[in-house]
Amino acid sequence: MITKGCMIAVLVGVAMAMPRPEERPHYGPPPPGYGHPEEEYLEPAKPYAFDYGVKDDHSGAQFGHNENSDGEAVQGSYIVALPDGRIQKVQYVAHPEHGYQAEVTYEGEATYPEVKPYIPEPYQPYQPQYGPPPPQYAPAEPQYAPAEPQYAPVEPQYAPEPPVYTEDAPAEE
Repeated sequence: MITKGCMIAVLVGVAMAMPRPEERPHYGPPPPGYGHPEEEYLEPAKPYAFDYGVKDDHSGAQFGHNENSDGEAVQGSYIVALPDGRIQKVQYVAHPEHGYQAEVTYEGEATYPEVKPYIPEPYQPYQPQYGPPPPQYAPAEPQYAPAEPQYAPVEPQYAPEPPVYTEDAPAEE
């Protein structure tokens, strides 16, 4: 019983000792900097106009776009040759008060290629074609005979070197 009481006291002490954050973590945009604010240069809208078009008889590509603006409203149109053979024309006006308004028209009739059903060829299992097997050659036996070693031990000739006498030796008396 004392052990259980000690364990509870230790657990309560550990729980009380754990640091609690005073404030829950908050993730948001960074605080504003103290630097000098950048100046905004509001330029008035400028009128413009552009136009381009492509009609290539070799590849069949046909598309174009033209647009002009008076500085406030934008008017334009574009054409596209669709894959089904029709030509799509779009005329649009974009105005800050009225929004984007487009009128889409199509020229020509949609034509689709004739769908041919897929008929697979009849299945024929693979018939391997084997030729004659390659000839099996046995390796040739070696044509050499190893030479017999001829050992002739050489007897060492030990002879002491003769002493060298010189006349300067002291005489014995």
